[in-house]
Amino acid sequence: MVTHDLASSTTPLFSIIIAAYNDWEPLDQCLQSLAQQADGPGFEVIIADDGSTEPAPEFIRQWQRYYHLTIDRQPHAGISTARNRGAQISRGSVLLFVDADSRLQANCLAALNAAITTSSQHNCFQLRLVGDCRGLVGRAEQLRLITIQDQMIQPNGCIRYLNTAGFAIRRSRVDIKRGIFDPVARRAEDTLLLSNLMQAGELPFFLDDAIVQHATRLSLMASLGKSIRSAYLEGRTYEIIASKGVRIRVSHRERLSMLWYMWKASGEHSIGRAAWFLLVAKQGLQRIITIAYRASSLLRALVSSEKATPPSTTGPTESDAN
Repeated sequence: MVTHDLASSTTPLFSIIIAAYNDWEPLDQCLQSLAQQADGPGFEVIIADDGSTEPAPEFIRQWQRYYHLTIDRQPHAGISTARNRGAQISRGSVLLFVDADSRLQANCLAALNAAITTSSQHNCFQLRLVGDCRGLVGRAEQLRLITIQDQMIQPNGCIRYLNTAGFAIRRSRVDIKRGIFDPVARRAEDTLLLSNLMQAGELPFFLDDAIVQHATRLSLMASLGKSIRSAYLEGRTYEIIASKGVRIRVSHRERLSMLWYMWKASGEHSIGRAAWFLLVAKQGLQRIITIAYRASSLLRALVSSEKATPPSTTGPTESDAN
């Protein structure tokens, strides 16, 4: 493992911000992957504890022996607020957001550093994400990630996709005090950030060789349940995005193209057709929930408008006057 000079007062290049909520075991693996970075620049790690039921255990705190680690605990307020708080207490000139269940490959920070040094025209960077193919849920995640990343890449090397399992942005590009993520967004907060970047005429630059494994450890049923909950919570976020006039969702033609791409990719032995069927089932459930959310939103808007409209009043008729 790499041990950094903990006594150094030099401002680190990277501030690695990880929002956590009761997910200490996967976070331990994430922190271990940071300790194993080879030839990487100086960095600090900030764990933004979003009001977990218990403080960070000792096996998390022990990583303070290997690098600058700050654990900031706040009342439960949501992942966006936690990440914003982590950014506010950070010191690095580049903010790197990863999830608690992310694992950085050994040369990840070195590759990110090289890209930042040679790509001064870019302010934000999407790292390549891969799944953990040891289980069906992980293989479905791998299939989802390779499809999105391969299909959303632009000719100029930027990508119409943003995932905070591995996303970096220059400190100079954001208003730290105001916050990078909208606290209103309980889910899809990274997609809302993408819409803001698109409004400003910017997309993340895709780094194919800076690799992060999104090692989800959910069971099959838990994964399906999370898809349903996420789709419902994302509804409000996509309403905000729609109000901006930014097109985030893929078209029907793009969706069909991605389904076909996924089918071909699932032919690989490391993924398998079962992953395709699981992924399609999850996306189908999410689509149903999204349509139901839109319908309920329209119904609520209709009811509200009817309540806001005063009852019509008419003056006395001629017959009434007589």
